Amino acid sequence: MDINLTLIGQSIAMFVFVWFCMKFIWPVILAAIEERQEQIAAGLAAAEHGEQKLEQAKAEADDIVSNARTRATSILDQANSLANDIVAEGKSGGMKERERQLTAAKADIEQEANRAREELREQVSAIAVASAEKILQREIDAKTHQDILGKLAQEL
Repeated sequence: MDINLTLIGQSIAMFVFVWFCMKFIWPVILAAIEERQEQIAAGLAAAEHGEQKLEQAKAEADDIVSNARTRATSILDQANSLANDIVAEGKSGGMKERERQLTAAKADIEQEANRAREELREQVSAIAVASAEKILQREIDAKTHQDILGKLAQEL
């Protein structure tokens, strides 16, 4: 291989071309590459930050749902307790009312029984007085006395 002027010319052209590229083209390409790397890094950081925010939001949502379930359970328990109290109050009130009505009914029955006894006494007294009058109006003999007592027994 021979070194001739063409080889030297091509070498000079190559050095000029490399120098030109390094002076004017290479810095623009490097700046574009660095800018793109910064954009990618910012995008990755934003994505990571977004993932963290998403995880925090999920955790907060889970807490809110858990609190809501707890609160709903508490409200249901309170409602059931209140319903049981109302039912117990109703039973208690019903029992008191039943006792009151039972006492009133017993008192009415007792009054009716007393009235019936009183009427029976009055009737027995009237019958006894009527029997005594009949006995006194007639002569007293055993047969008449027996007849009067028989009639008295039939009337009772």
